[in-house]
Amino acid sequence: MKKIISMVMSVLLLCVCVLSGCNSGGGKHTFVKLTLDEGEIIIETYPEIAPESVKLFLDCVKSGYYDGKVFHRSIPGLVQGGSADGFGVGGSGKSIKGEFTENGFENNLKHERGVLSMARADNHNSASGQFFIMVDAAPYLDGKYATFAKVVEGIEIADKMAALPTRGLNHDEIIKKPVIKKAEILKDYTLTKEAE
Repeated sequence: MKKIISMVMSVLLLCVCVLSGCNSGGGKHTFVKLTLDEGEIIIETYPEIAPESVKLFLDCVKSGYYDGKVFHRSIPGLVQGGSADGFGVGGSGKSIKGEFTENGFENNLKHERGVLSMARADNHNSASGQFFIMVDAAPYLDGKYATFAKVVEGIEIADKMAALPTRGLNHDEIIKKPVIKKAEILKDYTLTKEAE
């Protein structure tokens, strides 16, 4: 009888855990604030979707790597930032394994408006801190880049950046590059109903 009660309790505990959003690979969602002259962007990370990408992003925030970096690139649907040189070359100095389907990693978060994804070179395992924010859906990127977070406040700031004039061979280099004045982890942030 004790065995049956123990099994029933275990099953109930498992159900409660699943229904409340617990997961074994997850960790908690961390919120990050990017402060720019244009305004603030609040980002929610999803470690249960792409743990190494989230860790790299948060490590870059904690170390101050993003402070003073720019959004250098704008193409239809996204804006990109976080390069070491401000022109799309380099990153934090640490590369991670690409957490996306084409690289053998299950990641089903779609490249939809507000989603953040790790930028990389042709090498699938070359993400090193550059990231992009989707301002429109881009299904052609799904499964090819590691999505790991989403803008929960301030997407209009990304919209403004995406509308800035560009130049260059591919017409994707933002001329007046928006600067990330400060990237910081928010300790006591709570999602509003509107942001959910």
